[in-house]
Amino acid sequence: MVGIAMNIGMKAALAGLFALAAVLPAAAGSDGVAAAAYGSLSLSPPTTSELTVCHGFGCQYRAELGISAADQAALRKLMAAGSGSAAKERQAVAAAGAWFDKRIAQVAGTAGHVARANRDYMYDKRQFDCIDTSRNTTSLLLLLQELGLLRYHTVAAPEARGHIFDFKAPHATAVLVEKETGVKWSIDAWTRAYGQAPEIMTLDRWMESD
Repeated sequence: MVGIAMNIGMKAALAGLFALAAVLPAAAGSDGVAAAAYGSLSLSPPTTSELTVCHGFGCQYRAELGISAADQAALRKLMAAGSGSAAKERQAVAAAGAWFDKRIAQVAGTAGHVARANRDYMYDKRQFDCIDTSRNTTSLLLLLQELGLLRYHTVAAPEARGHIFDFKAPHATAVLVEKETGVKWSIDAWTRAYGQAPEIMTLDRWMESD
């Protein structure tokens, strides 16, 4: 994600993810997801009217985004394209993610952020690390769920990969669980630049990626 150097907030957030992953089931419910995603960073979970945007690495900077009726209407329109199947719903989630990235840039000043921002960008409030993107994307997914726009998936707690013993850099992602199959899907916005859709793949495949 960012090489060897990590700030205190990132360390705490990743430690919380690894600890909670051992005790939370695949679909822990909104309360469990909120505890895993936001507890270590002292963030309030999103509501249908507002959410907190993390940016600047390890959620060092925070911006409040009000969710307007127009925002909800835009999300409903985007998600309507995914009503036919689980695969189509994931495509719709990707489109919603691209829209969301542009929307949060209006309050966080992150327009033009780069893909895979590494430690060279640490503390740059215009950039995101994976702690920021996994939290922001989870907030989007919970918002979609609360609005009743997810038919084929539920939101799960963010998951992390990378330990000292496997020589992989730590990295975190937001997660959806397909209701019918139980398959977990990684919704990873850190690998994408400004305005691009998040990268979506099975969590098993994501766990094996670099």
